Amino acid sequence: MPRLLAADALDRVLRGGVPLDEALQDVPGLEPRDRALAFNILATALRRLGSLRAVIGQLLERGLPKSAPKLEALLLAGGAQILFMDVPDHAAVGLSVEIARHDRTTGGFAGLVNAVLRRLAREGKERLAALDPFLTDTPDWLRARWIAAYGEEKARAIAAANAHQPALDVTVKSDPEGWAQRLSGEVLPTGSVRILEAGQVRALPGFDDGDWWVQDAAAALPARLLGDVRCLRVADLCAAPGGKTAQLAQAGAAVVAVDRSGPRLRRLRENLVRLRLTAEVAEADATLYDGGPFDAVLLDAPCSATGTLRRHPDIAWTKGPGDIASLTLLQARLLDRAVSLLRPGGTLVYSTCSLEPEEGEGQIEALLARNSDMERLPLGEKDDAALAAFITPQGDLRTLPCDWVRGEPERSGLDGFFAARLRKRN
Repeated sequence: MPRLLAADALDRVLRGGVPLDEALQDVPGLEPRDRALAFNILATALRRLGSLRAVIGQLLERGLPKSAPKLEALLLAGGAQILFMDVPDHAAVGLSVEIARHDRTTGGFAGLVNAVLRRLAREGKERLAALDPFLTDTPDWLRARWIAAYGEEKARAIAAANAHQPALDVTVKSDPEGWAQRLSGEVLPTGSVRILEAGQVRALPGFDDGDWWVQDAAAALPARLLGDVRCLRVADLCAAPGGKTAQLAQAGAAVVAVDRSGPRLRRLRENLVRLRLTAEVAEADATLYDGGPFDAVLLDAPCSATGTLRRHPDIAWTKGPGDIASLTLLQARLLDRAVSLLRPGGTLVYSTCSLEPEEGEGQIEALLARNSDMERLPLGEKDDAALAAFITPQGDLRTLPCDWVRGEPERSGLDGFFAARLRKRN
């Protein structure tokens, strides 16, 4: 069952453009263990998609049959188990053949599945060793962008980090050292707690009691750039699912969480209830919202999310340069609206989980050029010392997936984020 679900979900992602997070959501009654296995197969296949396609392509003398489009996903899912997961080869081969037999579109190719996966079990690792994963597992358009922005050495390090399943990071309300001990984790330099073997999140101590929430260590940084927000009126634009809203509320701000998605806001409200935190929630298009003035605005803008490929490897294969071009237009509109919501002297923090300069540094330079009311508040010595490693020469914050090398790859890294802090002149 999990392997069938993984192959079907992979087909939906690759041919239908369904986001990874949604690909397994509509399967009721699935046991947590089976869901975890299906997700692991799916995510592994997407992380190493280029390499899998290259090796499998070498074993298909006539290519993939056009009459069975789902066959590729089945071979990729089987190949991911054989080459990259702790699964017995005979199980990966045998169950993949069974799945092929019981699907009307692939039933006639069960023999082909058997032959290809058996050869993959014998020859795959040697063939894989001859490939450069930087060239195969990072699409050309992303690879070229990262080399241009960060240089080839750093681009290779980013790609290498993206090949590994990340640990689970959580933000705790208090006592990070105590919670690290209870959750068998470790406290990161910025105060997040990293859990290496989380299992089912809802079953962990403190979840039901609302003592912490899931949030990548990098995603927890932008809200901290606002400093002391006690008793301040703060707008969190594009707020759902609410990790940053929770941070601001926990810090004592009067938060207005704005998002246009009703379903995502329902999740935000549920999270606030579990965490026993309060915030005003506004379902509205943030480019049109007019609820100011605010003492501070946090805008975590919609973006290409290329800094989150460790968690969302589908993005590399379902998005392209055209998406970035359209998103930058939206980000500029959101920034202009955020400025209009600020009182004079108010603080704006803009952030994206993108590695693309147009969605980060470029947006800030363009905003400052078109709006003389805004000035950059560069990060520096007066800010949290834990942020020092991520401060750019311009005084902004930039994290990369390859940052924080902490031994094993599973203990290292964080999402790629950009954040800048600005002030509206009096």
